Amino acid sequence: MHFAVVMRKQKMTNQWVSHRWFPQEVIPDMGQFGADTVENAPQKISGRFLERNDLGESWLFTGFSLNLFADEAEGYYLNVTAQSPCWFVMWRLEEEPQAYINPQSQAFLTANEALAIPHRILVSYNEAARLLDGGEAVDNILMSAEHISWLKEYVDEKYRPEPKRRQKPASFKGAVRPAEE
Repeated sequence: MHFAVVMRKQKMTNQWVSHRWFPQEVIPDMGQFGADTVENAPQKISGRFLERNDLGESWLFTGFSLNLFADEAEGYYLNVTAQSPCWFVMWRLEEEPQAYINPQSQAFLTANEALAIPHRILVSYNEAARLLDGGEAVDNILMSAEHISWLKEYVDEKYRPEPKRRQKPASFKGAVRPAEE
């Protein structure tokens, strides 16, 4: 499945920070954005300028594939059973974003300013946690009911919880006594 991500640069009234970046939306990409969506073909991340107003600006990035793997089923389960299932978007501030932006949108780049480029989309809590532990920026976006249903079907088919092991009561483990002198 192919997806696109909308990144938003929101202006802030703060004496230390002028703006913040965040992923605003994850959208299924059925080819409506003009990029090739050939199954199993690697795609290049490609960004285009959407809009700029008094509150900030938005950029659309295409070229994201989502593949689900059975060994990540526990992470998918944790997501789909959470109070608010979500997409996870891993992104980086790129100092030289020209390689990621289509030629028509190059003129909208602000000189000497970094652009937030999404690099991966995920639906596994465990995978998102590993990226966060590695120092990456990962934000979440609420998932639509349609995508929750789709992920739940996969979890129901693939996820098998580890069998619980009975633990011995503490009274049978033996007492901890200081060594006699």
